[in-house]
Amino acid sequence: MKRSELLNMIDKELLDRLYGYCYHRTGNSHEASELCSDIVYALIKAANAEGELDRAESFIWRIAHNVYADYADKRRTATERRFAGDPDEVLGRIADELDEPEEDDREQLSHILRHIAFLSRAYREVMIAFYLKGQTVAHIARAQGVSENAVKQRLFSARSTIRKELNKMEKKTMSVPLGLETINFIMWGTGAPGTGDPSTLIGRQLSKHIVWLCRKGPTSAAEISETLHVPMPYIEEELAIQAAGANGYGLLKECGNGKYTTNFILLDAHEIQEMQQLYIDRIPMVCDTVAAYIEEARESLVSFPFLNRHVDLDLVLWALIHRIGHIFSSAVNARLEKEQFSDITPRQRPYFNYAYRDFDGPVWGGGCDGIQAHEVCGYSWVHLTNIYIGRIKAHFRCGHDIGNDHQLRLAIRAVEGLDIATLTELEQESAAKAISEGYLVREGDTLYTKILTIRSEDSPAWETLGNELYDRFAAQAEEVAGEIAPLIRRILPEHLLPEYRLANSLAALPILDTLVESLIERGLLTPPENGVGAEGCWMFLGE
Repeated sequence: MKRSELLNMIDKELLDRLYGYCYHRTGNSHEASELCSDIVYALIKAANAEGELDRAESFIWRIAHNVYADYADKRRTATERRFAGDPDEVLGRIADELDEPEEDDREQLSHILRHIAFLSRAYREVMIAFYLKGQTVAHIARAQGVSENAVKQRLFSARSTIRKELNKMEKKTMSVPLGLETINFIMWGTGAPGTGDPSTLIGRQLSKHIVWLCRKGPTSAAEISETLHVPMPYIEEELAIQAAGANGYGLLKECGNGKYTTNFILLDAHEIQEMQQLYIDRIPMVCDTVAAYIEEARESLVSFPFLNRHVDLDLVLWALIHRIGHIFSSAVNARLEKEQFSDITPRQRPYFNYAYRDFDGPVWGGGCDGIQAHEVCGYSWVHLTNIYIGRIKAHFRCGHDIGNDHQLRLAIRAVEGLDIATLTELEQESAAKAISEGYLVREGDTLYTKILTIRSEDSPAWETLGNELYDRFAAQAEEVAGEIAPLIRRILPEHLLPEYRLANSLAALPILDTLVESLIERGLLTPPENGVGAEGCWMFLGE
C-alpha cells in the first residue's frame, strides 16, 4: 500500500490502541496523551512521504516504538510549552498534505491532537474525519447519517473548544495530576451473586474514580474527562460498562442528557462514621440486655439436645452471637419500615451492592458462611456454619468442599467418639491438626467432636434460640431508628431511598465486634487463642 494510505488507518480504534500502549509505558493519563499525540504526528508525517509499505500494521508500531524511545530519552528534561493560535491553520496544512510542518507547528499539532481525544465521541469523529482523513462535510454527513449542518456545527464547536483549551494558562496544564489517587471501596453484597454482581467490574482505579464522581450527582463523560484528565473514549467506554453491569444490574444508571449517577448505596467516610456511631453508642445498653438474657436462659441453652459429649455455655454463646447482632439490626429495620419509611416501598432485586469509601479507621463487620454436602461419613446430609470477625478467623468460606476436608470429615466421624487406634498414620496427622484448629477434643484414646453438633430435626428449635431478644431490644432499636432515619434521607439520593435497609446494614456493621468485646470484658465470652477454635462454628447432621 502507499504511505499516503496510512491516514485511512488513523481511526478511533487505532487511537485507542495507541493510547493504551502509551498509558502502559508512562503510567499516567497526562504523559500518555502527550506521547500518543507525538506518535500520531509521526504517522501523519510518514504518510506525507513517498513510497510503498508492505506491512502497514508493523510499520505503525515500529514508529510507535521509535517515538517512545525518543520520548523516554527526553522525558526527564522536557518541559511542556504553551502555544496560542488557530488550530485550523496547522490542521489544514497537514490535511492538504502541502507543506511539512515547522517545529512550532509540530508542537502545536501535538497539543491539538491531544485535545481531540478529550472531545465527546460525536465531535471527535468529525474532527478525525475532516482533518486527519481529509473527508468532505458531505461525505462525513452521509457516513454518520446526520445532516451537513450538524457536521458543520460539530466542527465549529470542536474547534471552539480546542481554541479555548489552547488559550488557557500553562499553570492549569502543568498542575494536572500525574496519576489517579488510589481509592478503594468496602463492598458488600446481599443475594445470590450468580444473579448479577456488578462489583466484579470495578477493579480498576479508573472505574472507581468514575463511579465516585457520579455519586455526587448526575455527571457527564465530558465532566469526568475534565476532572480526571483522561481522554473521552475511555470515560465513555467505562460508563457504558458500569451502566450495563451484570445481568442488567449496574453500579451506574443513565439519567438522560448523557449523564450518569450511582445505582447503589456508596457512602463517604464521614457519612459511614456518623451512622455507625449511633449503633456503637448503644452497645453498652445492648450488652446489658444480652447479659440479662444469658443469665435467665443459661439452663435452657446448655441443656439443648446437642450431640456433643460435653457442651459449655461459651461455645453456645459464640454460635448464637451472630444471630443476636442480627436480631438487633432487624429490630431497627422493622421500626424504620413501620414508622420512618412507611412511605417508601423497599426495592426488590436478586442481588444488591452497597459500599462505603475506605478510610483510615476500623473496618467493622465479618461474615457467616455455611456449606453442606450429602452422603458424608454415614450421614445423609451435613450442614456446617462458621462466623468470622475480629476475634474469630474463618475455618471455611462458601463453596468449601466438605468431602475433601480431612479435618472436617474427622469431626463428623467423631460425633459418637473415634478410637485413635483405628486411624491410619495420615488420619492421625489430620487429627492432630483438627485438634489444634478446635474441631476435635481428645479424651484418653478417643477423639470427640468439639464443634457444636445438632440433629437436623432439632434445627427449627435451634433457630428460635435468642428470638425473645427482639422485644427486649425495643427501646434501643427505637432510639437508633429515630436518629438514623433523617441521616439516611439526607445522605441517600431519592432514587436510592427504597434501599434504606442496606444503608442501615452498613451502619450496623460494628454491632458484632463491639458486642463481642463488651461480653469478653464482662467475662461472658472467652476468645479462642489466636482466633482459631470451635468458637463460632456449628453443624447439623441428617441421618
